[in-house]
Amino acid sequence: MRGNAPPIWRDKGQMAENYHIPVLLEETLSLLDVRPDGCYADLTFGGGGHSRGILSLLGENGRLYGFDRDADTRANIPCDSRFHYVESDFRFMRGALRLRGVTEADGILADLGVSSHHFDTVERGFSFRGEAPLDMRMNRRGGITAADVVNGYDAERLARILADWGELETTWKIAAVIERARRTKAITTTAELVEAVAPCTPKKDGAKFLTKLFQALRIEVNGETDALRMMLEQSCRVLKPGGRLAVISYHSIEDRLVKNFMKFGNFEGIAERDFYGRTTAPMQAVTRKAVVPSAAEIERNPRSRSAKLRVAVKL
Repeated sequence: MRGNAPPIWRDKGQMAENYHIPVLLEETLSLLDVRPDGCYADLTFGGGGHSRGILSLLGENGRLYGFDRDADTRANIPCDSRFHYVESDFRFMRGALRLRGVTEADGILADLGVSSHHFDTVERGFSFRGEAPLDMRMNRRGGITAADVVNGYDAERLARILADWGELETTWKIAAVIERARRTKAITTTAELVEAVAPCTPKKDGAKFLTKLFQALRIEVNGETDALRMMLEQSCRVLKPGGRLAVISYHSIEDRLVKNFMKFGNFEGIAERDFYGRTTAPMQAVTRKAVVPSAAEIERNPRSRSAKLRVAVKL
């Protein structure tokens, strides 16, 4: 292991480990190719698992900036002078780094999706298991909630986000039953939403259906796809030539955006070429295919099952 100044964690270190198990940790650290004196950004700090791994490879002159918009993650901040916590949405990464005197980075990591903490903290409203306010905001200081979406969007708009962000079928029917239920009483809890969509929930794959439904609402509430696009574009500007971008995604919508950007430099998957027919993409993939968890990791952490890691180097 490179580096000679391992991080010192608070007494709450055990809480940090329980907050979220870092997915594809060894593979991510290896492909990120951490330099001991480098400058890095972990855009999804969460429980600090990936940050802890990066810190273990940094020397005393290395720096790591950990981003998270959820104030709950403050409990996991390491007592390490090389680590700098940034309570911010990663869509503002470039500006936040510049405010701290950082214009270039050697590596950037983003572990997308929802942490185990969010799923397990029932009152946050991310899970359909149990009853809680229909919230789903990563940043609870403002913005719309899932209840605002469910009760405020018209049927056409609701059907569109269920199709786009949840990749569900017959979304017009789902939107119609939600609209019918909210006419009687506003849908304000996760249990009330599950009850409202019961006529559309398949008996065989009910959990899969509800997972996609809640995913669609969460993506809409937190503006996740817009934030991802902004983050990818800014990463290309912040990284030094030779710097690496590592992104772990959990569903096809995210993975498609990441794959297209790393391969083509755009989100449409269109190869742009110069006068001589050479591709003009600003990055190059480090691995031919996405890296996925081993059977052993999936057994240890079933929530890692759908993870895909893609890494690219800036040209």
